[in-house]
Amino acid sequence: MTGTLPPDEGDHYLYRNLRDAHVVATAALLRARESLADTVEARAMMCVYGAAGCGKTLAVNYGLRELEPGEEVRQITFRSRPTARAVRYEIFAALGLRGDAPAHPSEFDRLLKDALATKPRTLLVDEAQWLNSEAFEYFRYLYDDYATQLAIIFVGGPGCYTVLRKEPMLASRIFIWQRFKPLTRTEVLEAIPLFHPVWEHAKSDDLLFADDHAAHGNFRNWAWLTAHVLRGCKRLGRGTVDTEILQWTFSHLGENGAPGEER
Repeated sequence: MTGTLPPDEGDHYLYRNLRDAHVVATAALLRARESLADTVEARAMMCVYGAAGCGKTLAVNYGLRELEPGEEVRQITFRSRPTARAVRYEIFAALGLRGDAPAHPSEFDRLLKDALATKPRTLLVDEAQWLNSEAFEYFRYLYDDYATQLAIIFVGGPGCYTVLRKEPMLASRIFIWQRFKPLTRTEVLEAIPLFHPVWEHAKSDDLLFADDHAAHGNFRNWAWLTAHVLRGCKRLGRGTVDTEILQWTFSHLGENGAPGEER
């Protein structure tokens, strides 16, 4: 996917059908919002990394939407390991440049540099764990040009951090590193009642039981679990979570429980 940021309801596939869910201002989200603003102001690079489902993309999209009006953010998402040529085409598409992409690399590079020099832009590179050294190096090449006015936000799994750290020239240009981790038990008790009304009056023991057996501090798992808990509430005629609702829910999830354990 290439282009502008998605609408806020598109930040997570489960949120689209999870009515009344809220973005929770966790410590990680607030730190990301502040760091993104500082990175963009400095026209610098930032790396946001961590396990899947911990809220990286949601927090970054949320923070970038709050930038000053007029700041142009363009998103690039990779689903496989791209070559430098593929990266060129994705940037070309993200910038909305017209006409056919140049066939020769040097001509293509000049076109992109000229386009990036016209005004300040922020490139959000999502799923950056798919990038190899060649691809990361191409972003550095564009960033280092004296005329371009780039800020670059890399968002990806632990592999993104690993590759960047192995390349000193790249790592030295990262202004801010932020790792997203699963919620602690204390954070679960603070955040989940704010995440969805169905958890608002749940007992602490029930929240921790749900986290230990299904969610594992992972916001994506909590969204998945909430969808199933709402089914249980509807079937049993309840408006909030209790031990019976959780027992019903887990009895209908099979032996494997939640889709991923991120602790």
